[in-house]
Amino acid sequence: MHSGDNLDFFFKPKSIALIGASPNPEKLSHTILESLREIGFEGKTYLVNPGYREIEGLKCYASVEEIEDEIDIAVFAVPATAVLEILRGTVENIKGAVIVSSGFRETGEEGKRMEAELKSLLKEKGIRAIGPNCLGIYDTVSKVDTFFIGSDKIERPPRNGISVLTQSGSFAAMIMDEMANEEMGVARVISYGNKADIDENDCLEFLAADEATKVAVLYIESVGDGRKFLDVASRCARKKPVVALKVGKRETGAKAASSHTGAVSGRYEAYEAAFRKTGIIEVAGYEELKDACKVLSSYTPVRGKRVLIITDGGGIGISIADACEDAGLEVSELPPEAVSRLKGSLPAFAAVRNPMDLTGNVRDEHYLAALREAFGDEYDIAIVSLLWGPPLLSEGVAENIKEFAENSGKPVIICSPGGKFPRKMASAFAANGIPVFFSPESAVRAAAVLCGHKK
Repeated sequence: MHSGDNLDFFFKPKSIALIGASPNPEKLSHTILESLREIGFEGKTYLVNPGYREIEGLKCYASVEEIEDEIDIAVFAVPATAVLEILRGTVENIKGAVIVSSGFRETGEEGKRMEAELKSLLKEKGIRAIGPNCLGIYDTVSKVDTFFIGSDKIERPPRNGISVLTQSGSFAAMIMDEMANEEMGVARVISYGNKADIDENDCLEFLAADEATKVAVLYIESVGDGRKFLDVASRCARKKPVVALKVGKRETGAKAASSHTGAVSGRYEAYEAAFRKTGIIEVAGYEELKDACKVLSSYTPVRGKRVLIITDGGGIGISIADACEDAGLEVSELPPEAVSRLKGSLPAFAAVRNPMDLTGNVRDEHYLAALREAFGDEYDIAIVSLLWGPPLLSEGVAENIKEFAENSGKPVIICSPGGKFPRKMASAFAANGIPVFFSPESAVRAAAVLCGHKK
């Protein structure tokens, strides 16, 4: 029996059994095997399928019972009926299960009956389980990847400090692909689906104590035990930033969630109050969640909400200022002593105020001078907008801003709208650990996340 709340074996597994293993590239289990190989899982991999003796050089067992080793994670990639049939048998050597199979509660009354039996069997056998109807675990720390979507279709992000919890497998795949594309990394992504056993509370409790996780991100359709969620989320939020996106806020979305993972969404107002009470940073939508992931990959939240804006184009400075006001952030005037210093450091053509406009004649060093002289105790965050038209502005500005940001210890957010060239220049900042956003609204949403305010 393997009961209890300790889920470490899911995230530090020494052995994984793939139940339903197949050499057929069209089968989900084949993709999972490839995923485990590509990420470089260092433990033992056991294949289980009575139809084969060997698959791609690995011995194939007829059943789990034949494996003498203890199995930390058994990945079930078989039809729902087969999952139940296997669990009815002798599976005493399985500690944890990742059940990617669909066909349970989300499909209707018969599926609900099957999921009730699944819960009963898991409890009887003492097996902790993620799923069913999920992608499972993508873990850059212990090198586990149970996702059945190939890396040619969903890019895998490298290691970093963000961990994502989500009921939705499609959301997990989507956010991973986008984070990888924008040079962001993750620690762990957990897609827990119908949560027949392990739910968001169990996962959040693990992440609260997980040193590899610096930021916890939640995509929530529903919460089962609200009282426990308040307790666990509060404890986690005291240790590290917790960001949440609640979906199914309105009737149509709630109905969709019910048919998706069998979730009962509940009243949104209750979730909103819970987020406020626990110190969770709530974001309004998917784009804002991406912005939160990006900015929290580089910076920790700040205490104030005062923003300094520096740009080389007056119009975009005004747009950023407007967005800041809408988000509840403060764009206060520069103190007189800063104005005096800036007039001595910048050319006469610069507009010395907040927002500060360095104009189209700007050079790399002007951005650095503006930050040095203006980004003092009066401001908590700087949003630096770079339009790449000025002929004397170069890629070297990224290194200048990086050095300043490291020495100041305060967040410097880059806003750089445009197409191919700005995206290319963004890589220079990303390489230096400075987040780049491609619209005024996006940059301000990121600043608001650091301030704990939402739009």
